[in-house]
Amino acid sequence: MKPYYFLLIALFVSRISYAHILNADTVRKRTAGPTFTSIEKVPEYPGGMEAFAKYISKNLKYPEVARLIGISGRVVVSFVVERDGKVTQVTPLNCIGAGCEAEAAGVLEASKPWTPGIQNSRPVRVQYSVPINFSIEKGKVTMKQLRNSDYGFIFEINNQLYSIDEAELVLGKSFMSADVEIAEPYYNGDNNEKFRMPQKKEVYVLRMRSL
Repeated sequence: MKPYYFLLIALFVSRISYAHILNADTVRKRTAGPTFTSIEKVPEYPGGMEAFAKYISKNLKYPEVARLIGISGRVVVSFVVERDGKVTQVTPLNCIGAGCEAEAAGVLEASKPWTPGIQNSRPVRVQYSVPINFSIEKGKVTMKQLRNSDYGFIFEINNQLYSIDEAELVLGKSFMSADVEIAEPYYNGDNNEKFRMPQKKEVYVLRMRSL
């Protein structure tokens, strides 16, 4: 399955109302919704939005688990361009699973300092939300592929948890990636021996669409 990912920059270049000025109290307290406003000069990534898109494209890596099971979707990430141009408060606003949110946030956190926004001839803090798409060709995923992976997997089928061996009895030796609703880290809070996989990097639960 070949991965694709790209940055949608329409919000930056044509929808300045999606950015709003923040003061320190607004960020700390969040007691009232911020006021949407235009500003004299919007923040700018070094080299402009085309350079920002190239930066995202070059540095964004498709997470291993998402690639393996064919997770696709759009992650919307909020961040603040500070008065000194640094990018802070990077926060994914939705979840598609399998590490995509962390990857998108990590790339934005590592961004070069921007030229800050200007209002009344002074630099101001400006918040943005930007969508980043993860897209991969969906196809067949085999239980053998999952077993051979560095990651462990359990399945949630019709609200019940199954080990990979149990899931194979229900789903067969393979399933379509489109049948996976979401893949999330599994922490085994109940310390269920059946789901312990200390030899794996991380364990994920695959929530399957209702059969």
